[in-house]
Amino acid sequence: MAEKKLNLLADFPSVSTQQWMDKITADLKGADFNKKLVWKTNEGFSVLPFYRAEDIAGLQTKDAAPGVFPFVRGIKADNEWFVRQDIVVESAKDANAKALDILFKGVTSLGFKLKKEELSAETIATLLEGIAADCVELNFGICVSAAAKLATILTDYFNSKGYDVKKLQGSINFDPINRMLLAGKKLTKDEIATKAKATVLAAAGLPFYKVVGVNATTLNNSGAFIAQELGYALAWGNEYLSSLVEAGVDTSLAAKKIKFSFGVGGNYFMEIAKFRAARMLWAKIVDAYQPICRVPDCKNTVNGICKCAAKMRIHAETSTFNTTIFDANVNMLRTQTEAMSATLGGVNSLTVSPYDVAYKTSDEFSERIARNQQLLLKEECHFDKVADPAAGSYYIETLTNEIAAQAWKLFLEVEDNGGFFAAVASGSVQQAVKATAAARLKAVSSRREVLLGTNQFPNFSEVALAKVEKEDLADCGCSHSGTEKLLPVRGAAEFEALRFATEGAAKRPKAFMLTIGSLAMRLARAQFSCNFFACAGYDVVDNLGFSTVEEGVAAAQAAGADIIVLCSSDDEYAELAPAAFKAIDGKQLFVVAGAPACADDLKAIGIEYFVNVKNNVLEMLQKFNSKLL
Repeated sequence: MAEKKLNLLADFPSVSTQQWMDKITADLKGADFNKKLVWKTNEGFSVLPFYRAEDIAGLQTKDAAPGVFPFVRGIKADNEWFVRQDIVVESAKDANAKALDILFKGVTSLGFKLKKEELSAETIATLLEGIAADCVELNFGICVSAAAKLATILTDYFNSKGYDVKKLQGSINFDPINRMLLAGKKLTKDEIATKAKATVLAAAGLPFYKVVGVNATTLNNSGAFIAQELGYALAWGNEYLSSLVEAGVDTSLAAKKIKFSFGVGGNYFMEIAKFRAARMLWAKIVDAYQPICRVPDCKNTVNGICKCAAKMRIHAETSTFNTTIFDANVNMLRTQTEAMSATLGGVNSLTVSPYDVAYKTSDEFSERIARNQQLLLKEECHFDKVADPAAGSYYIETLTNEIAAQAWKLFLEVEDNGGFFAAVASGSVQQAVKATAAARLKAVSSRREVLLGTNQFPNFSEVALAKVEKEDLADCGCSHSGTEKLLPVRGAAEFEALRFATEGAAKRPKAFMLTIGSLAMRLARAQFSCNFFACAGYDVVDNLGFSTVEEGVAAAQAAGADIIVLCSSDDEYAELAPAAFKAIDGKQLFVVAGAPACADDLKAIGIEYFVNVKNNVLEMLQKFNSKLL
């Protein structure tokens, strides 16, 4: 019997883009296509509801290969990444014990945060005792003034242990511009160039150690949008590269010593595209310097130009902007999708922040969960087995090029105005990111950006004030003055302040749902209103329905309500709202759920409050708090 092969492409005839549009237009029944189905990103470009092969026909990115210049699909042929966990070193012996423990639990990259006062050869020897430095990635953070000394100590230590330095991978996070942003430290370009050169030359004996950091994570955690984070990161990296080259450092060596750290937020597909765009654009920047290859018989050289120098080494950290204190377990869902974006985007190492990082020093359990989130992606989902699985996706290829275009535009603007150092020194970077953060916070306050469990569908009975451990931001001990700071922000912080105020009040406000009239509308509006007031931590009382407003008002007052919310249909409000308002007689705050056509008439008789989807939820709840607490 002849074997019949299934040919799906032959069995299903092709459909043109116009046919799709005709079908969509018919289904919209006269509604505007652009208003209903096209959304505009923070970056300023529009995202369509569907993409076709012709949308990427002219894009060069679709023809790239993993490990090949311009590295849009990754700097290596596979998708292996390092699972990183950071350790704050209070005691070198204790930090070493913790490092050995977590290495046995799946970590493949360690990050040590050192104090400059305690830096010595003995400290490093104790810290790395029993750790096979050629089997894991080792990363070190220390005050910029001690980075060159650390590089020298590490080089001497590895040589004394007989390591093959070509098998060692790691980094030293020398990033003085980040200190300017976070701590307001005032520096000069000459200071930065001198210290950067000393650090790079001190680490020249460790060929695969990156010692100049670009911590764009700071921008991400401060609220920057994706193209803004990327555009500034490119200018940041170029500032260091040009400074090193001008200081006399070999271009290829300088480029190979720079490492980028990005935050990764919850915009799943755009974050994947960000990492692809980042590698492509950095390769373009480095290649413009025409770095000469110094390695004999290198296979990654074109006309003597080193293409390896154009590889962007990327570390990613899950964002703190969208972490929450209330319903904190949801943070695990957030960081899981963020970890997926980062690894599918081809990062070289990843730190998943523990779910409780927003309010306390993480414990063994939360650190374990954070590690296992990455291990699941490797061991069960096999994300490390396929390089750039997003390649060829009409949507992600389009996003990659759109984000690249917006980031490149910002990069050129910064360069035209004197470079990234000048932009930070003048405060223009800080002001731009703060403006973006303000816009995002407004979106959170009006629920256009949803934080589940905080500004939408909160846990009605949760209290959290007692679990918060307040801690100051880490500091290296240097004196700071002169530069505008850019500090992390969290989208949930203002909503959490509302709930903390409610928790700390002598009496928890009670919102009572006076449900009456149309069954469908009263149920829907009661549910909306319960969620609305629970965002401030109020005690909410829902009801099945009342026969008259007088009955409902009596029940609310008997329950000790502070707010009575009328939940019915728009058509019924013209009669029910005035009756309820009269029955309440100012004893409780009266709220109408919805935005009825008769709202102006109701306002004319003194009804002040309406809750609906057009509200700025935060501002509305702040008004209630000011009256009730």
